[in-house]
Amino acid sequence: VQLVESGGGSVETGGSLRLSCAASGRMSVFTGMGWFRQVPGKEHEWVASIDWTDGSSYYSDSVKDRFTISGDNAKNTVYLQMNSLKPEDTAVYYCAAGGTCPVSLDTWGQGTLVTVSS
Repeated sequence: VQLVESGGGSVETGGSLRLSCAASGRMSVFTGMGWFRQVPGKEHEWVASIDWTDGSSYYSDSVKDRFTISGDNAKNTVYLQMNSLKPEDTAVYYCAAGGTCPVSLDTWGQGTLVTVSS
């Protein structure tokens, strides 16, 4: 399975970006996908995930009401719409696939950098 992220870049505070993740390979084994992020020197932080079994989506408190995860299970694609971006959102964002809970998202992409300037 390969996960390829795109859509990262630089934006000013308050701006928006949309990340995309295209998956290829035997995706039928996965029941969920999601996004993590990492700031250099810090642990990975779970951001959002989507449960393909019922379409439910989940968010960390730090991004709730600003970010929206969506996707197309048939197309093996997941998106992360990021609005009202803050400097603290600056990180490398990783797409992940696996089960329906964040700890089971164990197949990762290479990441895409998001930089939010103040």
